[in-house]
Amino acid sequence: MLNRLDSSLGFQSQALLLRAERQRLIASNIANADTPGYQARDLDFATALRQATGRSAVPAVAMAGTSERHLGIGQLPATREASLLYALPSQTNLDGNSVDMDRERASFADNAVKYEASLRFINGSVRTMLDAIKGQ
Repeated sequence: MLNRLDSSLGFQSQALLLRAERQRLIASNIANADTPGYQARDLDFATALRQATGRSAVPAVAMAGTSERHLGIGQLPATREASLLYALPSQTNLDGNSVDMDRERASFADNAVKYEASLRFINGSVRTMLDAIKGQ
């Protein structure tokens, strides 16, 4: 029973942390909308969640190195940095800024709703478990 609770809450807590990180990235993009040369960043949520929960869709492949100076598996960039992407600009700007305010506002609102849904799911799971413990 506790394993099921732990796996359910663990998955949702990872999703909640990733949603918070994505919200921070989108807010950073909005804040830098007028910064010349700023490149908008985003998070591939599905890939990041798979990596965070260890449910990778692509099997791991061992890399062969021909020199001791090649990067080892332990030296690869962090999962968080690996899943960050640059947003593709929908329209070119003379100042090199790739922030599209319409896209950022829509992404911000969409992510906020999904963040709230994750919170409600965690709250519902905890409330159900507390009711089961109380015997109601």
